[in-house]
Amino acid sequence: MYCPFCSAVDTRVVDSRLADEGDSVRRRRECSVCGERFTTYERAELRLPQIIKSDGRREPFREDKLRAGMSRALEKRPVDAEAVEHVIGRIRHQLLASGEREIGSRTIGEWVMQELKDLDSVAYVRFASVYRRFEDLEAFSEEVQRLQKEPSPETRRRQLKLIPDSGESDE
Repeated sequence: MYCPFCSAVDTRVVDSRLADEGDSVRRRRECSVCGERFTTYERAELRLPQIIKSDGRREPFREDKLRAGMSRALEKRPVDAEAVEHVIGRIRHQLLASGEREIGSRTIGEWVMQELKDLDSVAYVRFASVYRRFEDLEAFSEEVQRLQKEPSPETRRRQLKLIPDSGESDE
């Protein structure tokens, strides 16, 4: 790795540790020539599926697009950036774990809505209004009523699962 200060080739790793919940490795490096220290991050390069848009077009998954859509829904809401990054990480993980080469944008939209529902109900309704193309006040009202009938995210987290998720064992 080249030193970003003097462009020397000879740098050594001083410290390594996991970062981003184990998704990357953070390395502190020191240049053998100028003595400056800097940090690098190493992440496995995994191939994310292509996204199939509603009109049939295909495009690569873009994390910045996901972040922008969520940011619009979460604008002026009391949700910290770290929570948003965790949600993006979970959606990214779902994409990788799907094992699919292509996945529909509708599926990703549903994942985002479920995550927003657990994160902030106002952001969820904002996102749903655009995603589901609410045409009038009645559509908003129906979605809010449906949301009010469901248990809160905290209640759902405290409940015991009667049926384990696929991949979980009964033991």
